[in-house]
Formats: sequence, structure tokens, C-alpha cells
Amino acid sequence: MKKKWLVLLTIVMAVSSILAACSSSSTDKESGGKNSADVKQEMVVNIKTEPPAIDPAMATDVPSGWVLDHIFEGLYTRDKDGNPVLGVAEDVNQSDDGKTYTFTLREDAKWSDGTPVTAYDFEYAWERVLSPDTGSAFAFYLYYIKGAEDYNKGNGSLEDVGITAKDDRTFVVELNSPLGYFDSLLTLWTFYPVKKELVEANKNWAAEAEGYISNGPFKMTEWKHDSQVVIEKNKEYYAQDVVNLEKVTFKMVGEATTFYQMFKTKELDLVMTLPTDSIDAERKNPEYKEVPYYGTYMYMFNVEKEPFNNAKVRRAFAMGIDRDALTKSITKAGETPAYAMVPTGAQTPDGEFREAGGDYFEENYEEAKKLLAEGMAEEGWTELPEVTLLYNTDENHKKTAEAVQEMLKKNLGVDIKLGNQEWGTYLDTTKQHNYQMARMGWIGIFVDPVVNLDYYLGDSPNNRTGWVNEEFDSVMAQAKVEQDTKKRYDLLHDAEEILMTDMPFMPVYFYTNNYLVSEKFEDVAYYVNRYPTLKWAKKVSE
Repeated sequence: MKKKWLVLLTIVMAVSSILAACSSSSTDKESGGKNSADVKQEMVVNIKTEPPAIDPAMATDVPSGWVLDHIFEGLYTRDKDGNPVLGVAEDVNQSDDGKTYTFTLREDAKWSDGTPVTAYDFEYAWERVLSPDTGSAFAFYLYYIKGAEDYNKGNGSLEDVGITAKDDRTFVVELNSPLGYFDSLLTLWTFYPVKKELVEANKNWAAEAEGYISNGPFKMTEWKHDSQVVIEKNKEYYAQDVVNLEKVTFKMVGEATTFYQMFKTKELDLVMTLPTDSIDAERKNPEYKEVPYYGTYMYMFNVEKEPFNNAKVRRAFAMGIDRDALTKSITKAGETPAYAMVPTGAQTPDGEFREAGGDYFEENYEEAKKLLAEGMAEEGWTELPEVTLLYNTDENHKKTAEAVQEMLKKNLGVDIKLGNQEWGTYLDTTKQHNYQMARMGWIGIFVDPVVNLDYYLGDSPNNRTGWVNEEFDSVMAQAKVEQDTKKRYDLLHDAEEILMTDMPFMPVYFYTNNYLVSEKFEDVAYYVNRYPTLKWAKKVSE
């Protein structure tokens, strides 16, 4: 297999941290004389909300992906450091032109029911994602494959798609152009296999734990909706020896103060996004972790609804809040104020992408007032139409929205209302464009600007703003086939400039994740673009 681009291997590297483990003597003491082999290998973590879709083809959100990443595995998976490594595939060969990959599957890859995982399972799963009848919002991630985009959009046939199972263990993928980050792309849950017989026998196969079949280090054994998901060690997993935990329970506790107290009373072993009031006090706690997170917290504007149909109004709102005050006094988790879409972390031949691109605007309240007045005049408004800022139910989102509400009132003289909805309902509402201004976060599936900018493609189902810019789409398409690394990043800078000129959203900050993780556990892996991975986690004391 040809060498991967060095720069792309570098930028995909994630942050991995290992919790401090007790010495054998201290472990024996704390567990009442037991050694670690006698410790009950169970962990309870907080997922915060009901996963909308534990289905590789339909999931678009982090909570669903967190479960999927533990119960499935693709052709590639990740090592402890977050680097892509072969998973279900034991070998891969790339053609001389870089466009055709031939994967050989492991002979010992099995489903949780003990039957073999075959190349036909991957062929079926990927074709299912692309089928227009499925309605997968992440189908566009397969557009790198020959014929995939035309088929998904109803302009081509399935026979022309470059996905072929030659036999049980040989899977061939033909790309439109060489893609240096193809291995990283294939770690996304959208590329996981599914079992054809299971899916075709029951269209609601992924709605309950009963009868659910997967192929990862764990298998789902319980799903009490709006309460908890339970996964247990998959004894059919080919690498089961590296899996220490016998059981992981994902609790769904949305109230930050509640799950924080549950951690303190040892009802939860891992929580994330701590109450802002507790962060300063917890920073000295050895159980506290702060990890970079490759994503952007933002407020989308619906450009199809007043007043955000006007670009000057959108820019005025973006310029009208104090991000430094938000991150230091409200969120307080080490976030970085954001004045662009692509977060820090992506390295290019010219250095860090964000540093090279710089900021696209600044906070200037007088200029913002002027833009707001000009926008209103252009639309013939004597008063700004009433605005409601929508956010998904969460204590920290609420505090941030309240702070933004106060800042817009103080800095621009604009009164806005606030509204909130539970996560599943919220996703449906924004998907239907039934909002004016709404909170959203976007995390790169791997560390490259293309995955952040993809969000605002005109035909991306994830772009819920109604904004379509043909020039932006064209430049992004050019960047995806450009083989000269420097030219590729130059095109991505051009695309971001187009996006930030029209501003169908207002960036707020670049994420940092904060966690409390019980010191009873070690070998939890922390990635910069996923929630913690528990594949190797081990409980060392009771």
C-alpha cells in the first residue's frame, strides 16, 4: 500500500490520556484485599440524552455515534491515540493511480450472533446509506466513491457505484480521485457494516435492543428509552482480549447539576460538560480532565426567515456578542472565542490552518449597530422582526443563550426571546427549517478543514440554514480532487472566506471537552473528535 500523506497522518493524530492507576498495593488496600482481576468490570457513564438513531446509516449526532462506536467496527478502526488502523479488514491494497482499494477481511470477524462478517455485509450497508429511499443525512460522505453521488441523487444507477464484494472476504472500492484521508474517513460510523438479513426482516431493527446484532467490541443488550442504554462485552469480537469491561451503562441525565451530584455520590463513573459553576473548583481534582475537541459551537441563522434573510443583520448579530466574556465567565471550560468556522488543530504545509486563515470579523458594537440599521432599511423595516433563539435543552446551553440574549440587548438594543426543545425534537425542528436562530455544534469526523466546511454545502442535509452558494460548493468540489497539498488548503481557505462573507451562522467558540472520570478506571482513550473510547478501559478498584 502506498504511503499516506505525512501531513494527513499528522493532523489525524488525537490526544490520548491515561488515567493514573493505583499501584498494586494501593489497589489491594482500596478493594479490601482484592486484586484487579476480582474487580467487577462495569462502568456507568452519562450520555445526557436519548440517542435519536443507533443505526449506522441514520445517525448524525454525537450521542448516537458514541454508542455506535462501541458496538460496531468498520474496515478501519482507531488505536488508543486516535490514529486509523485496520479493523475488520486485515489487509488493503491500493492501485497505482490511488483510486481503487481492495480490502481483505479478517477470517475471524464475526457478528455478535456468531455468524461471519463478510464483504457482502459492507456492500449492502454502504448501498443502503446511498439509497435515496433510506434518506441518510450522511450519504454525502460516500460521494468520494465512483457513481455514489449520482445514485444517491437519483441521477444514476446502483450498478455504476464503485462498491463491489468479490467474495466473502474481498471488498473493492473505486474512488473518483485519490483521497489521502480515506482511512480516517472510513472510521466514521456511516461506513460500518450492517447485517442484511436483520435489516430486511424488520424495518425497525435499530429501535430496540432485543434482536440487535452488531460486530464491535461490545453489543447492545438493553435500551430503556429516555433512561439508559446498556452494552456488554461481545464474546464474538475477534480482539475480545483487549476488552476489559464486561458492561457499560449509558445513563441519560440531561440536568448538569444532577449528573454532577451523581458523580459525586458515585452513581456515575464518567460525566462530561460539567456545570460551569463547578469547573474552577474541580480543576485541581485529579479526576478532572480537559481535552481539546475539534469542533465549533455556533448559532445557525435561517436565511429563509426574517430578519436573517438579510446578510447585514446576520453580521450585526455576530459582531454583537462578547465571546471573551462568554468563554471566561459563562462556559469557563477553556474554550477559544471563534471568528471563523474551522477550529484550531488542523496542520497544513503553511502551519496551523486557523492561524493562517485568521479571523473573519471582530466584535465592534458601533459597527454592528450601523449594519443592523442598514439591513433594516434595505428590508423596509421600521422595527426588527421578533427573534427567537432556539437551543436544545441543557443547563449550559441555557446559560450561554441567556448571556447572548443579554449581550444583544446591551450592545445592539435588540430584544430576543429564548426557546428550548429536547434533543430529538430539536433535530426535527431544525431539519424542517422551522426556526430563526438556533444553537448547533459541529465536530470534525477527522481533523481536516474539509469536514468542517462540508457542513454548509448547498446539498448537505446537515446544512439547516437554507443557505446555498454555488461558488462555495464549486470551490469545495475543487479542493476535494486537488492533489497538490498546498493548493488544496488554499482552496479551503477560499471556501471559508466565501462562507464567512455571507455568514449563514455566527461562530461562538471552539470546543474544549471537560470530564470527571472516576480514578477507579484507567486506559480510557480521549480523542479530539469523539467522546471517550472505552474499548480498553479497565476498573482497577472497587
